[in-house]
Amino acid sequence: MKAAKKDSEVVALKNQLARCLADYDNLRKRTEAEKALWDKFLTEKVLIKLIPVLDSLESAQNHLKDNGLAIATGEFRKVFEEEGIVEIRPEKNEVFNPELHEALELVQGGSKGKISELVLVGWKFDDGKIIRPAKVKVFSDASN
Repeated sequence: MKAAKKDSEVVALKNQLARCLADYDNLRKRTEAEKALWDKFLTEKVLIKLIPVLDSLESAQNHLKDNGLAIATGEFRKVFEEEGIVEIRPEKNEVFNPELHEALELVQGGSKGKISELVLVGWKFDDGKIIRPAKVKVFSDASN
């Protein structure tokens, strides 16, 4: 009788240990997933703050035509690409999309609802999340 009781206690302890190990494994996985989410969030936050810096460097490059500045802006773009950030660079006469573009001005002389000019490049994550819409001028109608 004592042996049967001890055997049942051993089985109960083994089951309890198995549950504890499973709980610990689940906690570890959940903690790793939360850490990965926080890492992504912080990386996104830093990269978003760097976009205006890239804008300034590219604006300076357009005026100065400096090779060193071109290398620096290229490195910025490379990091953005590696982190999954892509440009939103609409072409003239592309259809205006309010999810990707921000209209700064309506201009005459083209097809209504089409982009007249790109003012400032937009940015988004490759998963589709918009960081900054492209700032554009849009044709209001075809009349002059």
